[in-house]
Amino acid sequence: MNDVQLVLDARAQLGEGVIWDARRQVLYWVDITGHKLHEFNPATNADRDWDIGQPVGTVVPRRAGGVMLAVADGFAAFDLNTGKLTSIAKPEPPVKEARFNDGKCDPAGRFWAGTMSRQGTGCLYCLDANHRVRTMLDHVWTSNGIVWSLDQRTMYYIDTKLQRVDAFDYDLATGTITNRRVAVPIPVDQGRPDGMTLDAEGMLWVAHWEGWRVTRWNPVTGKLLATIRLPVARVTSCAFGGANFDRLFITTAQPDGGGLFVATPGARGLPAEEYAG
Repeated sequence: MNDVQLVLDARAQLGEGVIWDARRQVLYWVDITGHKLHEFNPATNADRDWDIGQPVGTVVPRRAGGVMLAVADGFAAFDLNTGKLTSIAKPEPPVKEARFNDGKCDPAGRFWAGTMSRQGTGCLYCLDANHRVRTMLDHVWTSNGIVWSLDQRTMYYIDTKLQRVDAFDYDLATGTITNRRVAVPIPVDQGRPDGMTLDAEGMLWVAHWEGWRVTRWNPVTGKLLATIRLPVARVTSCAFGGANFDRLFITTAQPDGGGLFVATPGARGLPAEEYAG
């Protein structure tokens, strides 16, 4: 569990949002405060980047081609060939101390992403395929990891300041969430929960900011199953990738990190959902 390798010494300011594109066999990730979108090819160890010109919180593949981004103040489409950024929706007016952060697509192809705010005034939003935006949660501190269970009936979500993973009943047809409860309390001495992914057994993998680790949890029992130690404190996000989805890619942040790491933990992941719009 401790066999972790640095595959890209990117020295990103705030690496985040790592996700595998199964169609193109590449890894996307972002440097939020460095304003960069990255594409890493593990077959060649080549990494290319685009300057987005503003903070970019996360990235997801898009069925129509290219990718979708959560940028400083909303959702945008990005053309990987031309480098063109097209604003899709701005669900709230720009606030100096707030910005978009992490997010992923649900099993129906909706793009969920949230904001962060030091005053706890952030929100979690859902961008439907028709570009309609809905506010799903408010009073959010730091919107972070989000995944859906194998049976598509539960959504798991992290608001970092709350020091836990929450579960919601999830309706695939409508995208609505209800019945919020605590699934996994994260001990304070393990750092703060950040990005998150799901494996093929339905277990949660959580990156720990200031925690030097990624952990695996059973979301039904709340039991800690495994720990991957990293040589840097600020561990931000994780995603399974590779041809067999058996490699766990991990992003990190400065001052001691900023590189892209990979581990082979003995579990397998699943293809990431793409935005349907």
